[in-house]
Amino acid sequence: MSLTGDNRDVERPTIIELARRGAGLTQAELARRAGTTQSAVSMYERRRKVPMLDVAERLMQAAGADLGMVTTVVWEVDFRPGLKTFWYPNRLWRVEVPGCFDTVRMPDLVGHSEQDEWDLRDRTDRRRLYENLLTEGDQHMIMRWVDGALLVDAWSELVLPEKIRAAWEPAVAAASTGRSHGVFDA
Repeated sequence: MSLTGDNRDVERPTIIELARRGAGLTQAELARRAGTTQSAVSMYERRRKVPMLDVAERLMQAAGADLGMVTTVVWEVDFRPGLKTFWYPNRLWRVEVPGCFDTVRMPDLVGHSEQDEWDLRDRTDRRRLYENLLTEGDQHMIMRWVDGALLVDAWSELVLPEKIRAAWEPAVAAASTGRSHGVFDA
């Protein structure tokens, strides 16, 4: 690898090259599968030519890879009275099926009931688990089980401390109205 002084010309593989190598294909094999030429693949991999998005997608698919979008969520932490921490995001996300309808084992930290199993297919269980997670969970637990669309659907029914509701409200409102920074990706 070679680096220039300003780090802009780092020689590193392109995603097309990484996908091709990961699939164990030569440039010619990838080109044939994607309906292009070996010289075009070479130009893309050497950054001499930039493929249009549809061409990049076709090349990636031919290599058995995907150019899927990943939702980037930025988390903030705040404190409730008594210095109890809670986490809230800048935007909502989707949890893939069947994960968003899992059965989750976790004690009831909010209602202090004996319940320790939550069936996310059941609206009442889902609402109560969301209350527990938004109040007591960390960002990893929240991202694993709280689905953005299902959260928006249950939002008005959730019983949350006011400070937590206020912190989550911008992301929920943005997702509800479809503004770009709050819309969740599939």
